[in-house]
Amino acid sequence: MGYVFDFNTAADYEKWFNRPNNLFAADLQHQLMIDLLKPHRNETVLGIGCGTGASLKPFLDMGLQATAIDPSPYMLDIKRNTLGNRVDLHRGLAEDLPFEDNSFNYTCLIMCLEFAENPEKAIEEACRTAKDKMYLGVFSKYAMKGVQRRIQGVFSSTFFNRARFFSIWELKQMIRQCMGDVPISWKTVGQFPSAAGKVSQRVERSSLVQKCPFGEYTGIAVTLAPRFRTTPLPLKFKTKPAQRVLSSQIKQVFGPKNSDDI
Repeated sequence: MGYVFDFNTAADYEKWFNRPNNLFAADLQHQLMIDLLKPHRNETVLGIGCGTGASLKPFLDMGLQATAIDPSPYMLDIKRNTLGNRVDLHRGLAEDLPFEDNSFNYTCLIMCLEFAENPEKAIEEACRTAKDKMYLGVFSKYAMKGVQRRIQGVFSSTFFNRARFFSIWELKQMIRQCMGDVPISWKTVGQFPSAAGKVSQRVERSSLVQKCPFGEYTGIAVTLAPRFRTTPLPLKFKTKPAQRVLSSQIKQVFGPKNSDDI
């Protein structure tokens, strides 16, 4: 089992998420997720360990049916207070999802992979339970803000001290080890330490800027394609001459004597 948020760390996470600067960053991250997944009304989505549940709200606003799972009962309480009865909540691990294959149109691991004990298994489970796409939302390993968080962790204790950060290349490698050569698309946001100004906010939303691999937050969408190939097998059989076939059929109808007269 990876790191499970206790009462204090769950409360700290909620306070951190609700800071004004982080709310703008969250809005960028949610829009990035929607742009990469392109979901439709009445489809289904599973949020795996997705924090306060705020990342599921865009799906709910679009008319999707949402389910969430988290190992921490305290994080589930926060989701319940945030989203009410709009989401079906479950307690469980990302590495062992209690759902059948292809149960959801989309599965989302948002700020969850960093705390998983076995990230590869978590990705495999997310792909197993999804029909169309799997989405990863993680803090980038080589972003300026990520380096700053790791340095701060040396001098103070935060929930980020428990996190494991990934690069885009590491994530793509893990995905292809689990699922083979599937289509992968990615973008990043959070190119600047602070994006409070109108100009910087406009730059952050630029599709060109979002292709920079060193943004603070990376979104990766995996299109789940079948990996099975069919092989044509030749059928071996012998055909009877047409005259013999016709003669045998006449004998069956008229009998051997009448067939000789014909």
